[in-house]
Amino acid sequence: MLALRLTRGAHPAVQLRRLLVAVAAAGTGFLLLCALGYAMSHPGNPSGSALRLALCLTPLAATVHFAVAVARTDPGTKPRGGLSAIGLGPFRLMAVSATTTALSCTLGSLLALLVFVDLRGDLTGTPFDGAASVFLAADQPLPVPAALTLLALIPATASVTVALVLLPRDARPAAARAVARHYGRFGAYGRTVARETFGTYGRFGARSRTRPTDSRTGGAAPEPKTGGTPPPQPAGSRAAWAAQVGAGGTPHARASEPTPTTPPLGDDSAAAQPNPSPDHSPAPSTVPAGLPWGVAVLTAGLAVQAYATRASATPAPRLPGGLATGAPAVLLGWVLTTLGLAVAGPGLVYLCGRLLQAGRPGALRLLSGRVLMEEATRIGRPLGIVCAVGSGTYAMAALYETSTPVFGPLTTFGTLLVSGCTVATLLTAAVEAKHARADTTAALLRLGAPAAMLRSAAALRVGALLALFVPLTLIVAELAALPLAR
Repeated sequence: MLALRLTRGAHPAVQLRRLLVAVAAAGTGFLLLCALGYAMSHPGNPSGSALRLALCLTPLAATVHFAVAVARTDPGTKPRGGLSAIGLGPFRLMAVSATTTALSCTLGSLLALLVFVDLRGDLTGTPFDGAASVFLAADQPLPVPAALTLLALIPATASVTVALVLLPRDARPAAARAVARHYGRFGAYGRTVARETFGTYGRFGARSRTRPTDSRTGGAAPEPKTGGTPPPQPAGSRAAWAAQVGAGGTPHARASEPTPTTPPLGDDSAAAQPNPSPDHSPAPSTVPAGLPWGVAVLTAGLAVQAYATRASATPAPRLPGGLATGAPAVLLGWVLTTLGLAVAGPGLVYLCGRLLQAGRPGALRLLSGRVLMEEATRIGRPLGIVCAVGSGTYAMAALYETSTPVFGPLTTFGTLLVSGCTVATLLTAAVEAKHARADTTAALLRLGAPAAMLRSAAALRVGALLALFVPLTLIVAELAALPLAR
């Protein structure tokens, strides 16, 4: 009920993104049902039916990726202060996000089932003069359990993936988490370096008072004796604590805390020294480390596709549209190529931000480069997937002009569905990045930065990304089209 109420009261833009998730789920469900219909109408070709079902994994992955991106940008499920007091902690909000995603995908699956049954002619007769009955098995009864099982894959996969992605995690470093697992005395977290004996906490001031050491003897230096000052007491004794607090003083600071020092009056040497810290803000410390691995996986994918061009002695199933033999090797190559571009995407965006700041950058190039470096992980992976899908679409379009394969309606529909989901995921990630740096943008505007400069910086970032990824897409498309041109 809470998920339904949050869905009804969401912003129109959020509702539009959820509706797009439902449309994507409907398209994927329709392709799954069409694969079922092909298997029903071609019982003697199990390899071709299995291949078409495997090809449906691509739109399924694109739909799940889009659903995760929409769930991450949902403002209604963001943790806020005070929500844990009414039972809406991070785990409950994660469950609400997963439930909302499941509802959207279930709506799309039901819509796909309705369209599929209508095209089969089970409701109001066969439409389009029976042209769609070839791949829908209209002359056979529909196995309802099989259809529902295929349609249940979409909401189940999407909701589980959203729950895993949005699962609350400890943001502390690994070393701090390892120390925090151990409990000290009286429920205190962590462990001390030296083992303490019994009664340490009972001696007042033992952990708050630190006596200085003498550099000549290595022992404790005696405290200066001034008039009216009581003699020093051993550290940790009740008399030392009472003498200090009773005289109106405060406990000594720990030795690890820095003590601020001020130069004497009339000494201008400290003021004349330059500030050692640079004027520019430091570069982002998190550098994506997947660029070498992504390049390696991309190279392996292209090599597998090139190997698929070699003649095979055993006949292999062909891709829809008659693209090429050796379809399993081609599909494996495309999967590796897409994975490599997705892994290398954040590193490429980070490198693009670095190149924008090369030389002596001005305020515009510096701001654009720093934003790209900060948002490399968030927009790099969707951008790499868009690059992979664009290269595949370009390769198929080039083959359509130079070769004889005929792309059927399902192949065209699947290509449009995957392309639309990847582009929508990239735009959603861009919206998430914009919301993440909203405070920085507001601070720049308060400091007097013109809005035109911010728009120019955004245009410069888009131009830099296009200048890097468009040639990369064309190169990958030309190399990937070689095995398909057989």
